[in-house]
Amino acid sequence: MQPANSKLIEIILFSNEVINSLEDKDDFGAAAGILLKQQQTKWDKIIEGYNSLKAVQTKYFEFDGFRINVQFNPNRIISSSATVDENSIKKRKCFLCIDNLFEDQKGLIYSHEYIILANPYPIFPEHFTVSNVNHFPQRINDIFHVLLSLSKSTSKYFTVFYNGPKCGASAPDHLHFQAGNKYFMPIDKDYPQLKKQYGEILFEEYGFTVTAVNDNLRRFIAFEGESEEVLIYAFSLFFETYSLLQKYEDEPMMNILSSFETGKGWRIIIFLREKHRPSHYYAAGDKNILLSPAAVDLGGVCITPRETDFTKITKDHLLEILNEVSVGEDFFKSFKLILRENLNKLFLAH
Repeated sequence: MQPANSKLIEIILFSNEVINSLEDKDDFGAAAGILLKQQQTKWDKIIEGYNSLKAVQTKYFEFDGFRINVQFNPNRIISSSATVDENSIKKRKCFLCIDNLFEDQKGLIYSHEYIILANPYPIFPEHFTVSNVNHFPQRINDIFHVLLSLSKSTSKYFTVFYNGPKCGASAPDHLHFQAGNKYFMPIDKDYPQLKKQYGEILFEEYGFTVTAVNDNLRRFIAFEGESEEVLIYAFSLFFETYSLLQKYEDEPMMNILSSFETGKGWRIIIFLREKHRPSHYYAAGDKNILLSPAAVDLGGVCITPRETDFTKITKDHLLEILNEVSVGEDFFKSFKLILRENLNKLFLAH
């Protein structure tokens, strides 16, 4: 096995040379697009993945004020059915570690310790995984600032997302984010209406807003603001509050979507989770539906890798599945009260 540094040098397709050729030197979204195009000419696995993407089927369900799409994408079977218990993780090689990447896989270094990789099992027209060059466990609290900087650096084209280790990450043992095209997920467009129709403002000061949203399928907290410092500060408080209530040893269950707009700042959507997979996932016979919700599903694109599930899934199924994996109504009510109180104490005291 080659030393990590040697392998890392080997897989870098480009770095400063391409970045310096761009009009905006921090436009990693444009650089990632170049990476994907080059990989699509030379790497059979990603050619296969994007050819498969051309054949996906999609259907739509309208809810009151928002939409949920269902995508039949057989290429996502590996992720949807991934075994992520501790024993299974220990037995397999980590597919995000530098030494275990595909032979033809190349990448783009970001912020010295992350590598942007084209995802060979795409959901989006352009889909990337951004993994740490070291084998650290999937934990968001200490690297939330990276999520902010990455979503700003790719803001022209992509929404960046994070799946918690117990609710959708297929590599819970290796720190990583993902990125996909803006406005591909319905929530990117639906959020203003969701906020207006289902939102409750918990805090609004210093150009920073915290909103709690319960649209009867999902329960989430949204941060909006232009100050990176305030967002990091608020997320730390959110994390502490949520951890105390959910009582998980490692990390409370969540999925996060992060996007950035010049002149408006960041919008961070944090879905609160209660379960990894719904009962439909484990049901026998015709009741079985292989849908394992993660950030993209909660963002409004539910992935079904089997055609039978795509055909039979209904609006009622989505209502049941997304409600089951989300925190309950009572928990959300309690959490909102405590978070509002803590935000006011923390910010208004300074």
